[in-house]
Amino acid sequence: MRVGPTEVLPVVRFSGSPFAVGAAHGTARGAALRAFLGDSLGRLNRVLPSPVSMLELAPTIAAYGAAIEAAAPDLAEEIRGLAHGAGISHQQALLLQLRREIMGYRKIPALGGCTTYARSGPAAGGRPVLAQTIDLNGNLDDQITILDVGYAGSDRRVPVLSFGGLLGYVGLNSDGLAVGINLVLGGDWRPGLPPYLAVRHVLNNASDVDSAIGILEKLPLASSRSIMLCDARQAAYVELVGADVRVGYAPETVHTNHFLHPDLEPRDEVNVFARNSSVRRLEVCRHRLAATPPARAEDHLDLLSTPPICVPDDGDISRDRTVAAVVMLPAAGRLYVRPGDPSRNGTQAFALSDS
Repeated sequence: MRVGPTEVLPVVRFSGSPFAVGAAHGTARGAALRAFLGDSLGRLNRVLPSPVSMLELAPTIAAYGAAIEAAAPDLAEEIRGLAHGAGISHQQALLLQLRREIMGYRKIPALGGCTTYARSGPAAGGRPVLAQTIDLNGNLDDQITILDVGYAGSDRRVPVLSFGGLLGYVGLNSDGLAVGINLVLGGDWRPGLPPYLAVRHVLNNASDVDSAIGILEKLPLASSRSIMLCDARQAAYVELVGADVRVGYAPETVHTNHFLHPDLEPRDEVNVFARNSSVRRLEVCRHRLAATPPARAEDHLDLLSTPPICVPDDGDISRDRTVAAVVMLPAAGRLYVRPGDPSRNGTQAFALSDS
């Protein structure tokens, strides 16, 4: 059962050059970001099997920094602005974008992982929706921030939900496109554009599902992911591993943490325990959507708040758990969040019109 309102999530709203947008973000969240970096290096050393240091990570950070610069120079400039505004080094600002890539993937038992679905076209009854849980380790619910930003020279607004200095995670834009993300494991993880930044890059530059797919097909992603896309006309998932990209279209589509496209199934590296959890969440979500089609944002959030879709905290900071549930209505320009355990916390709403 949900309990009372939670602490209001911090919101950063700003328009300007990429550097100015990053500087505004850094200025608003500087104290929190410095504290986060001071907490075992953004909690990396509380979840990794062996501790790391900035000195040890320097070559890796530099390689990723060069890849970000080449693939998304606007975001590279925004990261510089973030460092300036927050009073941290450029290297530290880059580290905040790379936490998941630095963690890599290990074939260990896990029960968590995001559950994402989208509904569009006639199936949505005029209310296209993209909804998902966000399952992460590191107890990151205290790092959630809502960014609502726009670059100078563009009319496009981009509200995103993010964590601890990340420039992107999930979000929507004023063109009516929503983007979600699922972890899938496969291929070689290597310096490239981190997928969370790829989500922001897509929202900055795409107006609909088709143009988003065109952008994703050309990006040199650092690690494997499935990206969920939704606009008023259609929904699709895009599975990416290495240079391979596969797309699945459906009026209603659900994704968890294993590859769905038959071409990529043989490349799946998820361990058997995590796969069993992923398959179960996929089947339960599909069944619940079919049995009781949600109509309101609260209905979607209630669906995401029930087990096994909502993964509880077992007290182990190194294990994934649900740290937020998110519902995006791209046609309406609205984003709804239940931070933390969504079965216990209230909903916060954010709208483009609030800008």
